[in-house]
Amino acid sequence: MKIGVIGTGNMGRIVIEAFIDGKAISPSSLIITNRTISKAIAIQELYPDIIVLNSVEEVAKAADLLLLCVKPGNMYTVINQIQPFLTKEKCVVSITSPISVTLLDSHLPCSTARAIPSITNRALAGVSLLTFSEKCERHWHKTISELFSRISIPLIIDENITRVSSDIVSCGPAFFTYLTRRFIDAAVSETNIDRKTATKMTSEMLIGLGSLLSKEFYTLESLQEKVTVKGGVTGEGITVLENELGKVFEHLFQATHAKFDEDLKEVNTAFSRTEEHKSPRY
Repeated sequence: MKIGVIGTGNMGRIVIEAFIDGKAISPSSLIITNRTISKAIAIQELYPDIIVLNSVEEVAKAADLLLLCVKPGNMYTVINQIQPFLTKEKCVVSITSPISVTLLDSHLPCSTARAIPSITNRALAGVSLLTFSEKCERHWHKTISELFSRISIPLIIDENITRVSSDIVSCGPAFFTYLTRRFIDAAVSETNIDRKTATKMTSEMLIGLGSLLSKEFYTLESLQEKVTVKGGVTGEGITVLENELGKVFEHLFQATHAKFDEDLKEVNTAFSRTEEHKSPRY
């Protein structure tokens, strides 16, 4: 099976490297391209057996399974370019959350799906989110699920929880990295600890926390209870968090959903264009 990847920016590259490191696919089975072709060539320099082609049309023609790793604003253009080269036997997978499988289904003649990865997949960890269209052939369900199981825990989700699921799985690492950096900044500014030491301690604490959770020694609730001794230092810190966090996370989800609605509007506007108003080449 030949796997094509259109778009080798941050997430496209992460998926490619994770698939190879996780032995989900061999480099020789990959066919890739990018609008800035030098980015695709840079990946080929690391994995010489990867095939780099100059156009999305060439990749669509050569690949059996096609991963679209482009921004929502570019998706309309790419889909119109590849559509003539797709047959019923092929499968197209978008990794872009605003692109629904229903939309893909209505514009493409083949099986379609969506797979939302996470940067944690680069470490062959974390979750990937899968949604299959109604006309996606069963063998593609199995193939795609097996591919992503090599780099993550694949979870099948319904369309109506796409945004919040992506916030948790895909955006979550950035959100909690930001909070971690603020935690370290405060430790450095309020005490005598240096940044290097605070960063090392915090990083190892998070790794240990992840290990505790993955081995299911504790739930989130029981872990907090174990560490929080009544009348102790941890309890004082928890009180500050309870008093000062307020509705920060509620506001976070409101903001991401508002941006998602904007993206959906942009996508729907693009895909409602008539053939004579197609976008320029990707």
